[in-house]
Amino acid sequence: MVLDILQGGDMKTALISLLISLPVILLALTVHEVAHGYVAYLCGDGTAKAFGRLTLNPAKHLDLMGTLCMLIAGFGWAKPVPVNMRNLRKPKRDMVLVSLAGPVANLLLALVSACLYSLTAHIAFSVEAIFANGTLYNIFVTVILLFSIMIQLNIGLALFNLIPVPPLDGSKILAGLLPNRLAMRYVQIERYTSSVFLIVMLLSITGKLDILLYPLQWLRYNIAELFVGLFDTIFGWLF
Repeated sequence: MVLDILQGGDMKTALISLLISLPVILLALTVHEVAHGYVAYLCGDGTAKAFGRLTLNPAKHLDLMGTLCMLIAGFGWAKPVPVNMRNLRKPKRDMVLVSLAGPVANLLLALVSACLYSLTAHIAFSVEAIFANGTLYNIFVTVILLFSIMIQLNIGLALFNLIPVPPLDGSKILAGLLPNRLAMRYVQIERYTSSVFLIVMLLSITGKLDILLYPLQWLRYNIAELFVGLFDTIFGWLF
């Protein structure tokens, strides 16, 4: 994320984007974890609620390394909400639903952001001739940048967490679809993933992560284009 911005060469835009990215990251990670906890609660497990994780307070959900990865590369994770599978009504099925909840919540947030992005852009274009280079127009530009970052970060967070590597959501979804014996062996590889995420962090800092994450970046870009294109078509009929 930050590396992409800095490579653009415009330091003023980079600084503004960085400042905007911080609250956007907090929102994206918080919504992601609250969605997990709330779906678990609906499925019968009140553990997340008991631990105070059904809250929009970002401090309850942040993971330092995951947040830094979000800031640097646009992909990351938060502190997982506690879920007791024994409390779930149908543990295997419900765990899949709980795991899907976070990425789905981020995609929905990206979709809403795409709607607001397109709407704001159409309004800004309509008033450009009247308020060109004025304060109001600059506000529109900043708001458009905000929604653009919200789209990219939320899609990136959703896609990254769908990777089937423990403890990411994708691994829990896959484990829920595997036979029990194979699923038990699969989740045991989680003991090695701290080293993997440390390598991810180092690659992010050196700028080498783009090569490994190119498929996710390609997907993120195209999903963002799809979302924005949908609302551009809708608002194109209205303006």
